[in-house]
Amino acid sequence: MTHDEDRLRWLIGVILLGGIMGILDGTMVAVAADTLTVEFGSSLSAVGWVSTGYLLTLTVTIPVTGWAVGRFGAKRLWLAGLLLFLAGSLASGMAWNVGSLIVFRVVQGLGAGILDPLVLVLLARAAGPARAGRVMGTMAAVLSLGPVLGPVVGGLVLDGLGWRWMFLINLPIGMAAFLLALRLIPADEPATRRTPLDVVGLALLGPGFAAAGLALSQTAEQARFTTWQTLTPLAVSLVLLAAYAPHALRSRSPLVDLRLFGSRGFAASVGVMALTGVAMYTVLFVLPLHFQQQGHGALTAGLLVAPLGLGAAAASPIAGRFSDRIGGRTLVRAGALAATAGTLALIRVGPDDPVRWPALAGLVIGLGLGCVGAPTMGALYRTLPAPLVPQGSSVLYMLNQLGASAGIAVVALIIETVGPSTGFHRVAVFGAAVTAVILLAAALLPGRPAPEFTNPPAEAVTEGALR
Repeated sequence: MTHDEDRLRWLIGVILLGGIMGILDGTMVAVAADTLTVEFGSSLSAVGWVSTGYLLTLTVTIPVTGWAVGRFGAKRLWLAGLLLFLAGSLASGMAWNVGSLIVFRVVQGLGAGILDPLVLVLLARAAGPARAGRVMGTMAAVLSLGPVLGPVVGGLVLDGLGWRWMFLINLPIGMAAFLLALRLIPADEPATRRTPLDVVGLALLGPGFAAAGLALSQTAEQARFTTWQTLTPLAVSLVLLAAYAPHALRSRSPLVDLRLFGSRGFAASVGVMALTGVAMYTVLFVLPLHFQQQGHGALTAGLLVAPLGLGAAAASPIAGRFSDRIGGRTLVRAGALAATAGTLALIRVGPDDPVRWPALAGLVIGLGLGCVGAPTMGALYRTLPAPLVPQGSSVLYMLNQLGASAGIAVVALIIETVGPSTGFHRVAVFGAAVTAVILLAAALLPGRPAPEFTNPPAEAVTEGALR
């Protein structure tokens, strides 16, 4: 192993160590809802904002991170995001009522909104185009395990140490990540020019995506689409995002350049990642409901879903490495076929069938989606010009998160409408339809990487998008 390879491994580890906290915190706190309700003598709806406030703040922050990378530098921004997240974690662990906890979780969300897209930016820069698939495979493995391990880790910490340690446990991990990042993350190059912040774009895009996320979360919570709690934020989202489009096309330095979507490879990549979020969270949400309907407890149900995350985590690094050689298109097709077969197999699972069958189907789905995500992200970063990597990362992360919220909302609507037993099978049909669309979209992904590939200049992409 060369010195550069060894340093890259350490750098990947440090970046993922800092990024894993935000990924886990997004899901592990959900298991403490009942405990916090009793602890603070509050309503369940109020406690729900402990998670909702965190996720909405994270979503609002993500778009500005792309601009801030160019303005302040990736390393400085990473260190600042870590400190902000740790400050929010410490304060959350010392919260005295539900209101203070929500406020401190918002601070955590600000830090996570900086860290989450920066994980992709830093990994893409460290890998370079030739190793993009390999490094993104490692990242995809962590992303796959996060939603599965979050509730399990949260349950163990809650039972063993109490709810405050669900936040305080971030402190030793975060400080280790901070000290290692100081040494291992490369210093920022001096900025050649300072792009002004697109304030109007930020006021439209961040709240627009946050409102869309709120509408989807309220759909899942209310299990109905036609409620004011859903329709109001949905209307706000549509108005803000519709207003952003003409603004972005007129602006010299938009927060997110919409001309990127004129590139077939970019549009296909972020679209596939959004659909992957839908597919993953559809299964991730419906399988625990199925196991709980069979009489299993929440922790057991969470453990039975683990094969889904483990399959994705096992397949992602291998698929990512191969995509650097043969491109992502073939691997994504194979993965989408496997995921479709796994979701179709769930249609034949009955309420009295042994748990091994849906768990095995989850493993197949995880393996399939693992062969989709890493090659798709690798293809994105091989075709995206280096100056546009921060913007592309923000778009990728936001659409993937919205896809996850959409998957959960659809599951809630179907289950509430037709009941758990029939709903389980209809959700499986929906999941299979989503993975079938991924299979079709794979044809639009870039093919085999060219030898000695280098990123195209930014002008080539934006000018090509306009033609």
